[in-house]
Amino acid sequence: MHTENHFWIDRPVFVTGCTGFLGSWLTIALVEAGAAVVGLVRDEVSFSHLDRAGYRERITVVRGDVTDYALLERALNEYEIDTVFHLAAQTIVTIANRAPLSTFETNIKGTWTVLEAARRTPTVTRIAVASSDKAYGAAAVLPYTEETPLHGSHPYDVSKSCADLIAQTYAVTYDLPVAVTRCANLYGGGDLNWSRIVPGTVRSVLRGERPIVRSDGTPLRDYLYVKDAVAAYMTLAEQMERPDVRGAAFNFGMDAPRTALEIIRIIIAAADRPDLEPVVLDNARHEIQNQYLDSGKARQVLGWTARYTLEDGLRETVAWYREFLG
Repeated sequence: MHTENHFWIDRPVFVTGCTGFLGSWLTIALVEAGAAVVGLVRDEVSFSHLDRAGYRERITVVRGDVTDYALLERALNEYEIDTVFHLAAQTIVTIANRAPLSTFETNIKGTWTVLEAARRTPTVTRIAVASSDKAYGAAAVLPYTEETPLHGSHPYDVSKSCADLIAQTYAVTYDLPVAVTRCANLYGGGDLNWSRIVPGTVRSVLRGERPIVRSDGTPLRDYLYVKDAVAAYMTLAEQMERPDVRGAAFNFGMDAPRTALEIIRIIIAAADRPDLEPVVLDNARHEIQNQYLDSGKARQVLGWTARYTLEDGLRETVAWYREFLG
């Protein structure tokens, strides 16, 4: 998934959210690259991709909450952590709308707790903080560039805007070696949040059920395959010592937005089930109509570019879930 080099060999790396969707894939890639990975785990996640792939026993696990400052400071210091990937978050928009306090607690307090613990750990030389394209909120001008103001309005969007700004604060005020990722909608095998369009649609289609569209099918989103996101995080961390990278934010996406119905039809084709016509409910609330990124800065500054087309990524994704659900 990533260019082979010796950068990660024996490097102590701390990953929050290591059993999550992106966290599992990133942790596996780091282990394969030779890193000494320490992962923060709060809840036991049934069928986590990290466990199913057999990589949990190849990392050191620290059990606890991302908002526990004493725990984080101890872990970062005792394991002499060099690199931090802060991915732990409540990531589901509908859950944030229904019960915002846990989202604010994890996404906002969790971010300042990680950054403050890193600030007080002399071995830490690089920190990648996961923001999101949702941090931009609704914008009159698209695509989003890194100069677009952060204007989240609904709970999840606001939590990401706040976490993003807190990371920038630590970079500017304390010269902390931190950079921010703002990724498009991630998809791929291992995502067990079935309310999301990709795993939910894939599961329905593989079960022979008509897929459900909560919106009217027209919202535009940019989608990024999880393996390309892993390469983005590792590339960013590897270049963190550069002055034009340290303290900066980077968009990572395909720069090719698709409607919800387009995504569903590609999945139907990948699963070879043309008989399953989508059911359009048109009852989604508090979600932004159109969101998509300009990833030109990541290409120009970091030399990163997505390797998977949407069709190729979704074919691999359908194959992963076919095995998982079978």
